[in-house]
Amino acid sequence: MSGEGVARGTSGEARTRHPGPSGSTYAGAGVSIEAGNRAVELMKQWVDKARRPEVLGGIGGFAGLFDASALKAYDRPLLATSADGVGTKVAIAQAMDKHDTIGFDLVGMLVDDLVVVGAEPLFLTDYIATGSVVPERIADIVKGIAQACTEVGCALLGGETAEHPGLLGPHEYDLAGSTTGVVEAADMLGAERVRPGDLVVAMPSSGLHANGYSLVRHVLMERAGWSLARHVEDLGRALGEELLEPTRLYARPCLELTRRRLVHAFSHVTGGGLAANLERVLPVGTTATVDRGTWSPAPIFGLVGQVGDVPEDDLERTLNMGVGMVAVVAPAHLADALDCLGQGGVRAWVTGEVGRTEDAAVASGGSVVMHGVYA
Repeated sequence: MSGEGVARGTSGEARTRHPGPSGSTYAGAGVSIEAGNRAVELMKQWVDKARRPEVLGGIGGFAGLFDASALKAYDRPLLATSADGVGTKVAIAQAMDKHDTIGFDLVGMLVDDLVVVGAEPLFLTDYIATGSVVPERIADIVKGIAQACTEVGCALLGGETAEHPGLLGPHEYDLAGSTTGVVEAADMLGAERVRPGDLVVAMPSSGLHANGYSLVRHVLMERAGWSLARHVEDLGRALGEELLEPTRLYARPCLELTRRRLVHAFSHVTGGGLAANLERVLPVGTTATVDRGTWSPAPIFGLVGQVGDVPEDDLERTLNMGVGMVAVVAPAHLADALDCLGQGGVRAWVTGEVGRTEDAAVASGGSVVMHGVYA
């Protein structure tokens, strides 16, 4: 497994040279190799938990190795890949000095994009850039990533922790990652499978997930001046606790729908909101109608709109509004699909339907019409 260490450019020479009084050291420039090594030791137990049988070797190598011989069982295996980060949600984790959940958000952003095409996530790599390596903090971040990988059956194959003094403050960091999955070509999901009459099935989000935090922070913290420690009656807890709620992971129940051939398409609701993301999996000449009245968004969404006087259409373009994943299914498969999701711990409901359109403006692709008011 590729090592979770300090930046790859760090050399052994920087650790062993003993300069005179006027000399310079890597540590003097703000990079601590010892802290990086300590972080590796602390995170090992979590990385070891996020393995699959195909992973070769252990932590500390230059590259992660994954035995791809299992792909021989596929007639035409297609590799799918996704890269993403968690946006400015990291600012909340840093302000609260709580770092063991932000990794869940990273994994959710990555693997559930693969699920949209029906791909099983195989492995993930992460990249953490920080102004100063605090071993316990880095280990907490990796712990969250590893726990989420374990939950979705994806191996944490490797990663990198880079110390960037001068570019980032001592307590600042950012994280991103990339994941790879596989799907049989004949089983790939997408717009070409969707038909008029198909039903739109919504799956609830756990909250804001990891999108729209620039708007949320501007409204609640900068404009309203609320602290993260403030208890918000509508939320039933402190603002910071709400904003750090981890992203819901949909991979396992959605892949089970795929394996049972109960779904035509998925849409992962991230940046852009429900309508914009659902449009991406609709075929030419179709329109999906979505009824807002079929669900009630969690209080955080209305709070942002009310406190910031944010127009509803802007909220819907920025936030998931309580729906984190959408499945498009045939009416004949609806009961089985809802039962399958329920067995996977996901309470789902029908929120709309796909129909034909004669609108020339959407002749080159699908469209989504949101109607009604939230329940």
